[in-house]
Amino acid sequence: MNFALILFVLVVITGVAWVADKLVFLPKRRRAADAAVAEFDNQQARIGERFADENAPATRARLREEKLRQPWWLEYTASFFPVILVVFVVRSFVVEPFKIPSGSMVPTLLVGDFILVNKYDYGIRLPITNTKVTDGHPLQRGDIVVFRYPKDESVDYIKRVIGLPGDVVSYQDKKLTINGKPVPETPLPDYFDDERIGYAKQFDEDLDGRKNRILNNPAVPPFIVGAEDFPYRDNCQYDARGVTCKVPPGNYFMMGDNRDNSADSRYWGFVPDNNVVGRAFFIWMNFSNLKRIGGFH
Repeated sequence: MNFALILFVLVVITGVAWVADKLVFLPKRRRAADAAVAEFDNQQARIGERFADENAPATRARLREEKLRQPWWLEYTASFFPVILVVFVVRSFVVEPFKIPSGSMVPTLLVGDFILVNKYDYGIRLPITNTKVTDGHPLQRGDIVVFRYPKDESVDYIKRVIGLPGDVVSYQDKKLTINGKPVPETPLPDYFDDERIGYAKQFDEDLDGRKNRILNNPAVPPFIVGAEDFPYRDNCQYDARGVTCKVPPGNYFMMGDNRDNSADSRYWGFVPDNNVVGRAFFIWMNFSNLKRIGGFH
């Protein structure tokens, strides 16, 4: 059971309790409080001023508070409804936090980065069903996107958008070409990979004028080992030099920035639009390196 579904169930349970409390249980408690205070006042009147409670206002307030107090089962359901509802709405329609679990997006994103994902840029989707209710902006090449892994939709992946519907994406001899046009790469100083404890070749990639860094080791063979069967696999041709794919309608071709250490569309195929969760845009925490906090591209 995924977290969105768990959160939705909690919203329903606490929401029902909250409504029941407002419409049924709270009025009963108020009537009981009024009755208790009235009985106390009558008792004070019967015993006379000489023996009356000197702290009658405080006693009256305590009686009312005790009768109005929620039972424990309402305190742990109805009382949490507003908080859970806000979390559910924000997480479903505004932003959602994720943690980077692997090095497939190095050097842009590192293991341990906690990121925020924009949930409305590409159109608002209903939670649980993921049905799109507003169009939003189309995905663009170079966007970093979180999506549900096509092979197991309970797992979230994060990659960069390389190919849009209709694009012909070619990754031959470790060079990226889109619609017959080579994607420009500018060599950068070698990158020290903390995870692998070594230096890696680093390049500045230019996707439609949007620059991002990638790691690409020219010494690693270009052919794709272990490509799986996937929908529209006939759209891809594999050979000793790499792979060329035509992106089908309603799908995207994704790749990690760590080109030699990323399981992506080269291996398991295209990402349907319905699997898109949102656009990653901000690192809000990395406990190992606070300097990581900030935006990225």
